Amino acid sequence: MSKLTHLDKHGAAHMVDVSAKEASDREATAEATIALSPEAFEAVVEGTAPKGDVFAVARIAGIMAAKKTSELIPLCHPLALTNASVEFEPAADGSAIRILSTVKTTGQTGVEMEALTAASITALTIYDMIKAVDKNATIGGVRLIAKSGGKSGEYRATARGTFKPAAAAALPVRSKPATLMGEVAAPRPRADTAVQREAFRAFMASHGLRATEWAKTAGVSSGQILAFLTGKSRAIPSDVAEKLAHAARVRVEDMFR
Repeated sequence: MSKLTHLDKHGAAHMVDVSAKEASDREATAEATIALSPEAFEAVVEGTAPKGDVFAVARIAGIMAAKKTSELIPLCHPLALTNASVEFEPAADGSAIRILSTVKTTGQTGVEMEALTAASITALTIYDMIKAVDKNATIGGVRLIAKSGGKSGEYRATARGTFKPAAAAALPVRSKPATLMGEVAAPRPRADTAVQREAFRAFMASHGLRATEWAKTAGVSSGQILAFLTGKSRAIPSDVAEKLAHAARVRVEDMFR
């Protein structure tokens, strides 16, 4: 068993002296999952939660948490982070959201705790943002996914669980899919799917539209709206988009800009 570095020879807790270590590039990725009710999940992906845009607020909270880890975990070193990011993977079945946080630095100690703290605080922020809709939302699965740099080198977690993301591509890399025949895309300057999705979400929020009610009025399935918002589909079929636009009394292109 490895020696616990946070204990001195007398068994007392102390901050590890890293002054003799050489600085190296360090990176760590952690995850957390929050299970939600269908209503809460819909509110999150649509951007209609009572407190506003859940993803935007939770992402900033996670990044801030990474920067403040040494103030929260007693024996962590204050670090000059070179990057901190938070991404989200809505589950394909609409039941949960997976959080992935990645933190980087160049220094004498790793950023595992910063990544874990970012994932945890992001999940707690999502809970705070949707607790009015779902007080039973459950946070779990907080763990380190990968790390690199330092004396211990590379680490990759073993696969576990049955979380199935709605998006086809693994985060944080997002591919740029081609528009399929019969699907509607945003204007050419907004060809990237992620941009289309955010514009569509913003349109719904600004017009006070909820997927289930809007879909019912338009005579389409709300699942087609949610599939696009969660990344399960890359675009909304043109006939569905026409009906949604008609129900909202706008042009199709207005929904994507």
